[in-house]
Amino acid sequence: MAARYSVAVTTRQTLPLLWLLSDERNDAQLEAALAGLPRGSGFVFRHYHLAPEERRARFDRLAAIARDHGHIVILSRASGWGEDGIYGPPESFGEGLRLATAHDGDEIRRAVEAGADGIFLSPVFTTASHPGGATLGAFGFNVLAQQSSVPVIALGGMDAQRAAELGWPRWGAIDGLASTKVA
Repeated sequence: MAARYSVAVTTRQTLPLLWLLSDERNDAQLEAALAGLPRGSGFVFRHYHLAPEERRARFDRLAAIARDHGHIVILSRASGWGEDGIYGPPESFGEGLRLATAHDGDEIRRAVEAGADGIFLSPVFTTASHPGGATLGAFGFNVLAQQSSVPVIALGGMDAQRAAELGWPRWGAIDGLASTKVA
């Protein structure tokens, strides 16, 4: 039998094409957003703004909704909560799916060497998380993404229109997926 990421994924596959990341900004819309994602999407729970007990309770609630819709559930800055994998820098990797964050070629290289299964490469475009910060742009993103031997997920100012403009099938968002249904 082929390996699978979790009970949410019944067959072996590459990483999901679409990823919703949680944040304080999109918290009120997460239940609806998870229900609106295509089955088999990915969900990254961050919620750094909550106290530990509140964070765990919110994770449990959202993970249950995500699983009801067949999504993969990834956790940042914790482990052992029933997640399918970990999101963050390579030194945070644990069991399950390992999704790294990267912003340049050196970070991509380190993530691949550490055994990342996928890399969130950001910021592609201007983001609400880092207003006024430097961005990769479409050209810079594509140059860096081609350096990776593992799947790359575009992140930073992404929504369906930007993903189409970028011409990249695998992308994630905080604000760009929180309020609308994505087909």
